[in-house]
Amino acid sequence: MHDIMKDPIHAVIYAVFVMGSCAFFSRIWIDVSGSSAKDVVKQLVDQELVIEGMREESMIKYLNRYIPTAAAFGGVCIGALSIFADFMGAIGSGTGILLAVTIIYQYFEQIAKEKERGADTFIF
Repeated sequence: MHDIMKDPIHAVIYAVFVMGSCAFFSRIWIDVSGSSAKDVVKQLVDQELVIEGMREESMIKYLNRYIPTAAAFGGVCIGALSIFADFMGAIGSGTGILLAVTIIYQYFEQIAKEKERGADTFIF
């Protein structure tokens, strides 16, 4: 915290860079991971779910208003959390803590999917 008071310009530049980077990579991640509006509409159509009164093309346009914005905002929130942890002097860096939590959560999701498929690879 003392370092922030000592060099506030550096702290602001660091915060803007981290939050901007997180927003950018979150936005890119939705396209790579299959969570874009086009992919979501395909999943909805496959499940025979639609937004009433809309065709596929209009549903894509509709969801494109919200999904990228939500992804970018989520990235900014994660960046802010990481910065807050760094500024408060958390044990390890805020980024390291977020990475650890993300990795653990991915393992949890993978185990849940395996159990859902009926695989006995992971037994609790």
